[in-house]
Amino acid sequence: MKYVILLGDGMGDRPLAELGGRTPLQAAKTPNLDVLARHGELGLVKTTPDGFYPGGDVTQLAILGYDPKKYYTGLAPLEAAGLGVALNPDDVAYRCNLVTLRADTGGYDVKKLGPHAVMEDYSAGQIDSLEAKELIYDINEQLGTEVVQFYPGVSYRNLMVWGEGKHRLTVTPPHDIAGKPVGDFLPKGDGDKVLRALMDEALAILRGHQINKDRVEAGKPPANGIWLWGHGKAPKLPKLTERYGLSATMISALDLPRGLGLTCGFEVVKGEGVTGSVDTDYPGKAACALKELAKRDLVYIHLGATDDASHQGDVQAKVRVIEAFDEHTVGPLLKGLPQLGPHRVLAVCNHATPVALRCHTNDPVPFALYEGPSSRERAGADRGFNETDAQATKTMLADATKLMGKLLGK
Repeated sequence: MKYVILLGDGMGDRPLAELGGRTPLQAAKTPNLDVLARHGELGLVKTTPDGFYPGGDVTQLAILGYDPKKYYTGLAPLEAAGLGVALNPDDVAYRCNLVTLRADTGGYDVKKLGPHAVMEDYSAGQIDSLEAKELIYDINEQLGTEVVQFYPGVSYRNLMVWGEGKHRLTVTPPHDIAGKPVGDFLPKGDGDKVLRALMDEALAILRGHQINKDRVEAGKPPANGIWLWGHGKAPKLPKLTERYGLSATMISALDLPRGLGLTCGFEVVKGEGVTGSVDTDYPGKAACALKELAKRDLVYIHLGATDDASHQGDVQAKVRVIEAFDEHTVGPLLKGLPQLGPHRVLAVCNHATPVALRCHTNDPVPFALYEGPSSRERAGADRGFNETDAQATKTMLADATKLMGKLLGK
């Protein structure tokens, strides 16, 4: 038996007036995902346990069968694993977003974080990874010490490690405060002065950087600030591959799912042209998955672009990404899977990121569990992979950690 997980990051949504009261999943043409919904089990799943923020770290842990209440330590430690950055037991890793800040009087000349600085873009306009790497290298050269180090990641998603650092702080994801003054959302708690000082000092480094001058001249938002959040210590996860006695591969360009996969015992591959953004190589994902399934039991395909489109508030981009994923990744995958024998496919959103809100929510999200080859239609043959049809089945899985057992038949 071969197993596939199709993970749509932030793919869940709410009805939108510009889509005629439909969600992006309803509006998008998804004939292949709809096959999974028609021929398999369709329902809603609660991916975020009570008391947790509905982040991709928490929800993907749960989907892979790990109880976040027991195993969750933070987003950045998983990204550190994806980057190959080893953490000592007392080290604290922080996600370091490159962001665009605007002064409340207009313009990008922000000299200090506070009530007069507004979070314009949590991703600095989806900054290119090469530009981001140079900025992070320069920040590390000027702010890095024996205790604090900065590491480049993918695009705006970078890393800071604070040796024997503080971790009992309250921090806010920058994508949750789009358009808001940042003063009320700065780090609070033990060690907040250190983090605030680093964030303020980074402003001076980035303000006059040639890359940012070039970006502004080209009409692009500058990466004129850093935002530290998602902190935690190295996790200790039992290997999923050992627990279930199977081999597995994670396909993603992003450090979070890659780090999660490595920590769980997966092989991790990127695939040529796989970028983690809207321009990713959708056919390449399918080809890579089929190649990996020829030698492994389980493949996990992560789609990150739906979450970014949601945070940008771009409904049309979200619909286009869903359609491209369905046509060029899911379609070829379903066509090639029968040649590998019996198989089960789990399509699921890790959480909802409603375009209208531009932030994550803990709304239950659709899942479809399909076993092939199959020609058996279930009741409701016209249903599709979307929130409304999933709700209509009245199947509600209150604990996402049960999904892995359902997929594997355990």
